[in-house]
Amino acid sequence: MPADPDVRLDARTIDGEPFGDIVDALDDLGPEETLLLVNGFEPEPLYGVLEERGFDYETERAGNEWRVYVTRAE
Repeated sequence: MPADPDVRLDARTIDGEPFGDIVDALDDLGPEETLLLVNGFEPEPLYGVLEERGFDYETERAGNEWRVYVTRAE
């Protein structure tokens, strides 16, 4: 897992549906940057969206927190 992500988005702090904020963060992600998405549950529906949009991801669980590291696919 990348030790120092370029962008961090904690979906737990977003009022309402976080999908729009996540898509905005993905659109702004540079070619060599990493987005760390933090969530209170595993965001399984997001994985298909990431793959369709050309992103790679790695997921880890840390206690009651899920961390998804997202990069642009090569």
